Amino acid sequence: METNETETLQKLQKLTAQYFTTLKPTNEANFYTAQFKVVNYLELGCLITDLLKLCILALDNDMHNFSKKDKSATINVSLILETVLHLFPMDEMEFLGYVGEVVGE
Repeated sequence: METNETETLQKLQKLTAQYFTTLKPTNEANFYTAQFKVVNYLELGCLITDLLKLCILALDNDMHNFSKKDKSATINVSLILETVLHLFPMDEMEFLGYVGEVVGE
C-alpha cells in the first residue's frame, strides 16, 4: 500500500512541476505573481484605463451616458477579454484533469 501511495505522490509531483505554470512564487511567503504579455506600454495603459472604465460603468450602471460624455471613453472589451483569456490557467486545468485520473486509479 505504501509503495502505491509513493508512486501516486511522485506522479502528482511530476504533474505539478509540469502544469502549475500560471502562478510564479515571489520572495514573500504565500504570495505569487501572474503575468500576461502586452505589446508595449501603450497597450498596457489602454488595458488599465479600459479596466477602470469598465469598473466605473459597473458601479454607475449608466453605460449610455458614460460614452456620450467623452467619445474617447469607449472601452476596448476585446482587449479586456483577451487579457482575461491569457490569465486563465489552462495548464492548471489540464493538471486537475490528470489528478482526477490518478486519484481515480
